[in-house]
Amino acid sequence: MPTYVYEIIRDDGKPGERFELYQSIHEESLKTQPVTGKPVKRVIQAAYIGGKFSESKAQKAVQDDRKLESLGFTKYVKTGKGYKKTCGKGPDMLKKPTEP
Repeated sequence: MPTYVYEIIRDDGKPGERFELYQSIHEESLKTQPVTGKPVKRVIQAAYIGGKFSESKAQKAVQDDRKLESLGFTKYVKTGKGYKKTCGKGPDMLKKPTEP
């Protein structure tokens, strides 16, 4: 069943509290909040679609040093003395600039 997001309709026109509700696609949308009885409206949300270019795939790609190096990237990790290279071409260490 899909998850729907509802928002309480406030008298002053400002956005109200939001809540989620699992509902069948065949059920009518709510008119009032089930606990308080305040009027609500359904909020349109962007659907999450995972795939080749999804956020989770991008995060995994950045964590894989071999993949980054095969794509021609160099990855550095911050240390106390500067940045240490973990993969790719370039200097092994990038020193932290000294303050004047």
